[in-house]
Amino acid sequence: MMWVIIALVFWLAAWAVNVALARSRYHDTKLVRLIVPLLFGATLLVLWEGLVRGFSVSPVILPAPSVVAQTFANSTDILWVDFTQTVLKGAVSGYAIGCLSAFIAAIAIDRSAFLTRGLLPIGNFVAALPIVGIAPILVSWFGFDWHSKAAVVVVMVFFPMLVNTVQGLRETDQMQRDLMHTYAAGYVTTLTKLRLPAAMPFVFNGLKIAATLALIGAIVAEYFGSPTRGMGFRISTGVGSLSIDLVWAEIFVAALAGSGFYGAVALIERAVTFWHPSQRGRA
Repeated sequence: MMWVIIALVFWLAAWAVNVALARSRYHDTKLVRLIVPLLFGATLLVLWEGLVRGFSVSPVILPAPSVVAQTFANSTDILWVDFTQTVLKGAVSGYAIGCLSAFIAAIAIDRSAFLTRGLLPIGNFVAALPIVGIAPILVSWFGFDWHSKAAVVVVMVFFPMLVNTVQGLRETDQMQRDLMHTYAAGYVTTLTKLRLPAAMPFVFNGLKIAATLALIGAIVAEYFGSPTRGMGFRISTGVGSLSIDLVWAEIFVAALAGSGFYGAVALIERAVTFWHPSQRGRA
């Protein structure tokens, strides 16, 4: 029970530090905003370690973080190959193709009333399809390599990006459009000078949603057929062989990749939409 006591003491100490930081005059500084989530994450890891060791939980059910860290350090070559296969090939390529095609389709829909009435309902239908039903079909069409995973990602990210971009293009009000008309601005000029800039917050909202879906889609697709590499393949075989520590190491890599992907999109959004009220006040 010593491990449990240590974990609880650390948790209480971290709680006290967080309360002190929240009440201090520095609570809204960059350093404090960084310390709080790091301290929270460290607290979760210490509690996890203490409870697993204190109650002698079997590593087949839940390995301790120290065991996962050791497996991570000893399996960096495997993890890198899986990261390359799933993230750099499947997720990123599908994300780029899906978001770009959705962006182009949104402009076409905005231009054509026929496509607005015809394509959007089809997009709703596709978005409602379960990924576990689509993935095996796309794997049989595109093969077992990363191409089929990219196709699954395209299906997953297309509709959120499409809906957000279409909504963003409709964000400008009638007075702004009338002003562009008085300047004799055509559709392309109005689109590039007025409507696309106004739509950027919505576009980046779709990009951030798609960033989280892309990695999920690529990993799930690997459950239905993959060469002997990839995060989904490794998680599936790891569970089957009771290598739960390797499964958690893959999950950790996926969490890092997803967070980094989302963070990169958010940084680009901040640079592009610095003028928007949602970005004001962010240090």
